[in-house]
Amino acid sequence: MRVVLFGVGIVAMTTGVLAAAGAAGAGVPVAQVDQGRVGVVLSHDETVAIADGPIPAVISMFVPLSRMGAGLQPDTQIYKDDKGGVHASLRQVVMEAGDHPDGTVVVFFNAPGSHGGRVLDVYQNWN
Repeated sequence: MRVVLFGVGIVAMTTGVLAAAGAAGAGVPVAQVDQGRVGVVLSHDETVAIADGPIPAVISMFVPLSRMGAGLQPDTQIYKDDKGGVHASLRQVVMEAGDHPDGTVVVFFNAPGSHGGRVLDVYQNWN
């Protein structure tokens, strides 16, 4: 319960920062309790606003890249090694989605000890 509340707090904080930054709608919260994570679905405008703002840098101050995961689109330009390691910053993953006219991201905060020790997962989406 404490873990879920922590994640919900982070999502609320991220949504609040989005709203303060003027991003339209401020994201749609999503919970996958059975998978031990909560997150936010961002629209294209919100994805662009996040990529252009301070949020990726602030998150990276608290969550090391080794604790982040990225679900990349098949036609991504971001380098992924043979072991599945993504060689990009959080900003680059979000920015690449935002560079597509319909690009969006979903950001999940994972419960400690779940998802291979990752704290944060970002999934790109575009057609």
